Amino acid sequence: MPVNFPDVQGKRDTVKEQVTEDMLKEVIDLYISETDSISLLDIPSTFVSVDADDAEPIMERNNQYAEACRSRMDNDKYVDQSVQTLNGATKNKQVQSDSIVMVDKATTVTSWDVYDSLISPDVSVGSTDSTGNNASGWVLSPVMSLLACIILLCFSSASAASSLKEVEALGNSLNAESDLQLIMLSEKFQHCLLVMERSILGNIFQPQLAAYRQLPVIEDPESPVKPGMGEQREEDAESPRSPAVVRLWAFSCELSRGSSVSSMAWNKKNPDLLAVGYGEFGSSNQKPGLVCCWSLKNPTWPERVIRCDSAVTSLDFSSNNPSQLAVGMQDGSIAIYNVKSRDNKACFISSSGCPNRHLDPVWQLRWTQQELSLTGEEKVESLFSVAADGRISKWFVSNNDLMKLKKKSVLSALTPGLCFDFHPTDASVYLVGTWEGLIHKCSCSNSQQFLETFKKHFCPVNHVTWSPLSPDVFLSCSADWTIQLWKQDHHKPVLGFTSTQRTVCDIKWSPKWATVFGAVNEGQLEIWDLNSSILDPVIVQPAAAGVKMNSLLFAPQTDCVLVGDSDGQVTVYQLRNLCVGDSSQVTLKGKVAFSMQRLLLAWPVEAKCSGCQLGTAGKINEWINELCKYIKNK
Repeated sequence: MPVNFPDVQGKRDTVKEQVTEDMLKEVIDLYISETDSISLLDIPSTFVSVDADDAEPIMERNNQYAEACRSRMDNDKYVDQSVQTLNGATKNKQVQSDSIVMVDKATTVTSWDVYDSLISPDVSVGSTDSTGNNASGWVLSPVMSLLACIILLCFSSASAASSLKEVEALGNSLNAESDLQLIMLSEKFQHCLLVMERSILGNIFQPQLAAYRQLPVIEDPESPVKPGMGEQREEDAESPRSPAVVRLWAFSCELSRGSSVSSMAWNKKNPDLLAVGYGEFGSSNQKPGLVCCWSLKNPTWPERVIRCDSAVTSLDFSSNNPSQLAVGMQDGSIAIYNVKSRDNKACFISSSGCPNRHLDPVWQLRWTQQELSLTGEEKVESLFSVAADGRISKWFVSNNDLMKLKKKSVLSALTPGLCFDFHPTDASVYLVGTWEGLIHKCSCSNSQQFLETFKKHFCPVNHVTWSPLSPDVFLSCSADWTIQLWKQDHHKPVLGFTSTQRTVCDIKWSPKWATVFGAVNEGQLEIWDLNSSILDPVIVQPAAAGVKMNSLLFAPQTDCVLVGDSDGQVTVYQLRNLCVGDSSQVTLKGKVAFSMQRLLLAWPVEAKCSGCQLGTAGKINEWINELCKYIKNK
């Protein structure tokens, strides 16, 4: 059976025609013809043959031209005339420049310095790692680095060789170099640098630190004193002034610049130690968090630097162990660091291994003393946390140094908790501010239901705080631009405060005055004094251009307040000329205010006072202020 392969192509064989005798005898005619000429380049000639047909006219024109050239000199039609070409107008331009200042500088270089530069040109003061910390764990500030360089230069000059023969002793030079490095990296030398740095900065910031600690400012004897300044100061001291804030200094360095301040906490035992947490929350690219422990003895560089894996959202110092710092982060983890350790990465305890850890940002942490018995004699310190996952957790440390969840209170799966605060006298009662604007009063002994619920805010409650001097009163601030003053036996707020149309980010009571509290919104710092006015703050400090104020903290023993902003600065302000009445006036003022407010709650809101454009609330507030002025005068 034949098989066809249509796709297979083979090579054809060439067919050759056979030549016969007839074909050889056949006569074939060939015709050769000339093709048309193709011109590639045609240049006409300037010469014409004499035998050409147009030779005579051309010869005639040539003769006429020659005759015209001969008669040109004597003909009036031809005139010789010179022509001048106009050039552009020149301009003189003068340029003024500073003269180059020549300065002669000289330096002394010993043979020992030349030898060190040739042998080890890359060796610097102290060996540092990629994070900027030296091998011994110290974080060198710019002042300490400068002092170390000066001491190193003096030590090198004192031990410099006086002749080239001593330089040739290679063994001795290497030993001296190693000894120098050991001195620079020794803990005693670092401590000496620390003492020198604090002494220098103490002299530089002496006026600010003296004002902070309410001490007299030491005048510089070398500074010129203008005549009449002493009399002017006496007159200023006698004349009354309005309340104001004065900027003393700002805690800021290269590590924290550009990071937003999220939280601040004072050390319970050392009031000069401040912990500040930094983190970015609005951007999509989340950066690692940072915790800086600042000291009043060095406002230019932190004493300890702790780097966290996630943005820091909250922190608090322990009371029983002042060196333990609890840090809450945006990823839901909680870590406890030992600030005594110079290792800025290793944490003491972490909740990352706990299966019941928070899954959302931990917005607030608090160490609280809890009673173990009914008598209240035995107390233990516990760590509480509130997070955006709707849980309030109580933590304890097990024997194997792991954080475990001891008790959990669930607000709601759809109600994130934002803040909380424990009662100043009863540690088993606390308040919780939620995302939906509610404030719940809870108990540590009952995690299933709330004791009370306070309803007024219609936006997230950013902060809630009990009054340290009046245990029945607490404040709350919200994103609805308002601040509410509550009494725990009233379900409605006693007073409401509004000054600007901005979110109130943080609020704190003054630890010194019962009627004074501070608040920060995105644009300004406000200091309220209920003894002076309940309508407007007595002090308003606007924020710098392009900077938002985030957090607020009062100094525990002075008349100062600290404000953290979005640029990574913690600014210290001093409250001046804040006249607060005595306790009797405050008590009487509070009774009048509460009585008037109860009357206001009983009256309809739509009611208008006769002959006045103000509503009921405005009129009663006006009465309260007038009555307070009368009480002050009496």
